[in-house]
Amino acid sequence: MNIRHPHDACAEAARAFSAQEEPVEALSRWLRHFARFLAAKRGLKTALHSGDPAYEGLPEYFQQRFVPVVAELLDAAAASGGIRSDVAPYDVLRAVAVIVAPDDDGYTQRLLTLLIDGLRHRGGSRIVRVTLMRVARVGAWHRSIWSG
Repeated sequence: MNIRHPHDACAEAARAFSAQEEPVEALSRWLRHFARFLAAKRGLKTALHSGDPAYEGLPEYFQQRFVPVVAELLDAAAASGGIRSDVAPYDVLRAVAVIVAPDDDGYTQRLLTLLIDGLRHRGGSRIVRVTLMRVARVGAWHRSIWSG
């Protein structure tokens, strides 16, 4: 049984996306590709945890195969300034695995878009700075009213 080949092809797709797209778009395309791959392999999770010796080394193999792929995509996207730089590759893989469910009306795609948009947010972003400035101004205004 050669179930490693499709996994290798999925991992290798990242190189093609990286060669064709800007870093954030390459990451986005590969995460969607990975989600479709996982959706097609739904029975694999049960098999991996079945105790069957044929599947024994696969969890480690998958982690060794996919974590470096995601790390490269994340590093390139972060270096371009397109996403935050504090995200662990394994966290992204787990998030996609949790998101993938039977696709009712595009729910999986909406959640993947939300994940990718969340990766674009960086701590200390303009939204956070503007909110903090407004809080500081309101605090100063309240102090001026109450102090006389």
